Amino acid sequence: MLSNKKLFNVGSFEFCLHHLLIILVLSSSFSISALIRSQAADYGFQLNEFDPFFNYRATKFIIENGFDAYLTWYDNMSWYPHGRDVAGTSQVMLHVTAASLYQIFGAGTDLYDFTIVFPVVLGSLTAVVVFALVRVIGGTTAGLFASLMYSVSLPIIVRGTIGWFKSEPLGLFFGLLAIYLLLSGIKSNSRKIALAKLIGGGIFLGFSFSAWGGSEFFVLPIGIFIMSLPFIRQDNRFLMWAIPAFLLGIAIAIAPLERPGIQFFTKASGFMLIGPTIFLIACYFIQKMSKVEHGKRNCALLLAAVIVLGIFILSANVIGLPSFRYLNAINPFLTTTDPLVDSVAEHATTTIFQSFLFNSVFMIFGALGVWLIFKNLLNNSNKNRDVQIFALIIGLFGVYISSAFIRLELYSSLSLIILGSVGLSILTKEIFKHNKQENKKIIKSHPTALKISFTVIITVLLIIPIMLPASSNWVNSVKAPPTILNGGSNYNIATTDWLDAMDWIKNNTPKDAVIASWWDYGYWITTLGERKTLADNATLIDWQIKLIAKMLLSSPDEAWRILTSDKPSEGLNADYVLIYVAAQRVNSEDPSLYLVQGGGDESKKQWFMRIAGVSVDKYVYGDGLSGTNEFWNDTLLGKMIPFSPMFYVDLNTQQQSQSYVSGFTPIYINDIKFPKDGNGPLKLVYESSGFLRKDSGPINGVLIYEINKDYKPKTEAATVTESDTEASSESIIKTSGEFATIETTLGDIVIQLNKDVAPKTVDNFKKLADSHFYDGTLFHRIIPGFVIQGGDPNTVSGPPQTWGTGGPGYMIPAEFSSLKHTKYVVSMARGGDIDSGGSQFFIVLGDAPFLDGKYTIFGEVVEGKVVVDKLGSLKTNSDDQPVNVEQARIKSIRIS
Repeated sequence: MLSNKKLFNVGSFEFCLHHLLIILVLSSSFSISALIRSQAADYGFQLNEFDPFFNYRATKFIIENGFDAYLTWYDNMSWYPHGRDVAGTSQVMLHVTAASLYQIFGAGTDLYDFTIVFPVVLGSLTAVVVFALVRVIGGTTAGLFASLMYSVSLPIIVRGTIGWFKSEPLGLFFGLLAIYLLLSGIKSNSRKIALAKLIGGGIFLGFSFSAWGGSEFFVLPIGIFIMSLPFIRQDNRFLMWAIPAFLLGIAIAIAPLERPGIQFFTKASGFMLIGPTIFLIACYFIQKMSKVEHGKRNCALLLAAVIVLGIFILSANVIGLPSFRYLNAINPFLTTTDPLVDSVAEHATTTIFQSFLFNSVFMIFGALGVWLIFKNLLNNSNKNRDVQIFALIIGLFGVYISSAFIRLELYSSLSLIILGSVGLSILTKEIFKHNKQENKKIIKSHPTALKISFTVIITVLLIIPIMLPASSNWVNSVKAPPTILNGGSNYNIATTDWLDAMDWIKNNTPKDAVIASWWDYGYWITTLGERKTLADNATLIDWQIKLIAKMLLSSPDEAWRILTSDKPSEGLNADYVLIYVAAQRVNSEDPSLYLVQGGGDESKKQWFMRIAGVSVDKYVYGDGLSGTNEFWNDTLLGKMIPFSPMFYVDLNTQQQSQSYVSGFTPIYINDIKFPKDGNGPLKLVYESSGFLRKDSGPINGVLIYEINKDYKPKTEAATVTESDTEASSESIIKTSGEFATIETTLGDIVIQLNKDVAPKTVDNFKKLADSHFYDGTLFHRIIPGFVIQGGDPNTVSGPPQTWGTGGPGYMIPAEFSSLKHTKYVVSMARGGDIDSGGSQFFIVLGDAPFLDGKYTIFGEVVEGKVVVDKLGSLKTNSDDQPVNVEQARIKSIRIS
């Protein structure tokens, strides 16, 4: 054929015409992908989103201080005052890879610019990896189809645009490269090459785990594939060492890293690889000892037993379960009632409309691929049956898990690309091969017409989502301003408001200043403003985020107390407060009028309320958006937002009302409530230029308030009588005559039990204590200023990964009361279910009102408070576990 015509030789390799075609298609895939991903540069050459700014800062730290210093870096600028263990809480391989590549290829360029381009290059190069992977499964034609489809896939590209210096582009590159090496390795005829590929594949998969947590979704399909190999391959002797070699590569990659670390193999994800590997080896010996006709049957019986055993191990919490988001992806019917999790936009459940928008014609190709692959598996001459079964496994699994989160739509796209490209390849070969088919009569009659029609149809189907609809196709849907330029607002604008505000912080605030803001902006303030922040998008101290929300929704006086207090879990000890507002000025005359619901903090207030645990109905009208008078007058956030409602209008009829009417839109006026020369709890010290806009149009407004440390709350002057004090607080002392003595290494703690309000909880606690259930357990979770938590039987002899997951084997109902979670109160721990208490309990180290009404209070420390404080100050690791476990040991609990 013409495509096999030799052009020239490179050594012993013959370069033919079809090689040139492959190079041209791959070059086109790379270029198309890079061009689509780079569109946002039209607005400005900046990092996009929030996390990339920390990743840039961490990469810069490696370049300036070295890898060893990075591994021990404790970042005191983040999560003030607790700080952040970077190597234990970050995507280490992302930072290491970027720093290494910069030192090799980035000489003479600015690191910031390098990290902006990094995701475009890595994301586009993945098109070549996808070609190689799918080529192993379905041949060269399938690989070329896959490369082209990948280059225009919307879910993949939106998580790898220019400036998106986050986990996904590198994680996908490493993960798909690992799967290619795994499949290529088990298909290799050379054992030496196979060994190199398999170990290399494992190493790259380990790198992928470290670069992106989402890579763990590759584990389950790989595990299922390993378990299928004894039934579809005959060379079990080869597989018996090949798959362990792949796992060895993973261990080599992750062993030096704190996250995920070698403990990966003690968790559910590692179990999903080790278990199938053990099964594979066991099948080798079973088939060797069984008659030929009984070998696979016996392996099937073993498989059933393994599945039952695996379910038992996972349900018994012998190994650590994945986090909720992984469980939710596997079981999309799980729900969370935690508003902190739900408030993250990318955790939203995928809708049918979004699925069609993201995948469009890929769904058609994917369905075609499933049918043709199934059909092809029945062909006895099919030498790719094993890898095509893998395509079905990862394809169907990817489509399934993508129903949980919008963020996981890239997995459904990958799945459909793999299935669709293999299907298109099979169909193309059927259409274009010579007249030796069952439908020979049709092809002989219209050979050219059929081929042209097929080519036109496939081309049109691929072009439609790229070009239509004109306003929201796959290409222009990706084009949006970097978040730092539009604040993440609903407006397609690009301003320097945020950059100017960060520059002002850097040059006009003390170097040790602490800036309070909602967690979205923490990365920007720390990286660009070079000041300490309380929280960011990776903060693990969820109670501090809740305290920030509580501060924003408290009265100005109470918020001032929270902002200025230096007591852990009670105060933030901040110096400035930053808020961001996005609005639309609707006129150019005075007074200026505004529509205020553009995606800034004014639009997030409903989530602040849910996270803080305050009534949304009290502060938001029935439309779910408009703030009530109580919000504007009684909360610090309402007073920091520089607008006040003037009237309400029906935009269709222009009818106006001075008070809220359902269906009417609020119109606001400019209103600064805390001016710079005022004597309130805050003083406005900075407002970005966008907020001062004189003509109509969108507004980016960054406002910075200095906390007035000399402010005197009005309530301080009020006289508080003894009767008022008794009425405002409820004590749990002297309501029960029963006590529990906790004997610890550091001393005894005496708890007065409150059976009056929590009888079932107290009886359960007494029963467990009398049966010596608690003897030898640990206070396994220690968070200074918040809680010490104990009572988990897994802490007696189980690995640290299981601490916090154990219990007595049953659950008890919650018993809520009006009691408050004040310091030294004892309360029951639980899981996501309200009625999931068991044996674990915690002692509160500081007032935690956000726990009230959510956890069962059943006692209070009356003696040994010093011991509680000592336990609360023990040194811990990044998982809040005590470093010296013997100091946190509970010797016994006795009831008297």
